[in-house]
Amino acid sequence: MPSDIEALREWNKIEKYNQQLLLNNVFCAHCVGSTTIIDYDICSDKYGIVLRGKCNKCGGSVARVIENC
Repeated sequence: MPSDIEALREWNKIEKYNQQLLLNNVFCAHCVGSTTIIDYDICSDKYGIVLRGKCNKCGGSVARVIENC
């Protein structure tokens, strides 16, 4: 699923430092721990935005929800 424009706008409102913190703190069920998300798309969700991509360690599917403030 490709990224959507509204989700990208919301993502770009987040400071780059905080974006990096979010990207580097994603839970992977396969690795049973924290990982970095790679090859991700950004999509709108009723709770905020969702990053859907792959685990940097095992390549498994991971997601990160970033709630609206």
